[in-house]
Amino acid sequence: QVQLVESGGGSVQAGGSLRLSCAASRDSSTRDCMYWFRQVPGNEREGVALIYSNGRTTYVDSVKGRFTISQDNAKNTLYLQMNSLKPEDTAMYYCAARRSYTGYCPLNSVGVDFWGKGTLVTISS
Repeated sequence: QVQLVESGGGSVQAGGSLRLSCAASRDSSTRDCMYWFRQVPGNEREGVALIYSNGRTTYVDSVKGRFTISQDNAKNTLYLQMNSLKPEDTAMYYCAARRSYTGYCPLNSVGVDFWGKGTLVTISS
């Protein structure tokens, strides 16, 4: 079992920045792909960004050029640097991990093995 604990959420004005962190309880052998998802009440959970164990990244179109996902394997920590934040980025943000037996991870929640409890990001206009 992998435990994921997010931190770094908060309230900022539009145009500001936040950096989310996700501390994992175990080493990277069970985490071929690491994700950031977000969810607004009443909506489905949306894949925001993912990073493969080799460092390759994928982003949803709405955050490209503004968000950067990264990981520090020595610290078992995943990050999401969020710049130029918009009110529509307001959501609960979740860290997630997935094994991949094919070398491919889709940017959605199918097959995700582990979830964090989330950290709230609120962007005011």
